[in-house]
Amino acid sequence: MAHTLDKLDRKILHYISQNARTPFLEIARECNVSGAAIHQRVQKLVNQGVIRNSEFVIDQYKVGYQTCAYIGIVLKNNIEFQTVVDHIKEIPEIVECHYTTGKYAMFIKMYAKDNRHLLRLILDKISTIPGVANTETFQLSLEEIFRRQLSTFGVDEEK
Repeated sequence: MAHTLDKLDRKILHYISQNARTPFLEIARECNVSGAAIHQRVQKLVNQGVIRNSEFVIDQYKVGYQTCAYIGIVLKNNIEFQTVVDHIKEIPEIVECHYTTGKYAMFIKMYAKDNRHLLRLILDKISTIPGVANTETFQLSLEEIFRRQLSTFGVDEEK
């Protein structure tokens, strides 16, 4: 469900989508309101589920995970979807899982130390999950060019 966001909410989302570590007082100065007002608004957005979390992003390449793969998963039966998801959540190398339309019930993004590690993960961890019929690895990412949050909350945008 979409939430109604006013101009101040959109400004706050703009600034924190650029850098979640921006101090509330800095955002308050940019928005011409008090730090307490920003804190209250951010808490409201968290309580509404508009903001789900903030995080540090680890550079996977610098910690030894050199292979990034995108994999489609076909299920034996769609009834087994939640069971498969529960098993996938237990594999720490899988960082995203999406419910999709078309040939694949799920689409995942995962990291491996190298291609051999990726093969072991697919054969030993994913393919053995009850309910998984087969997988197809689409792409190996050579390098992440950029990653960003949705940032359609321009500071000058009018409702």
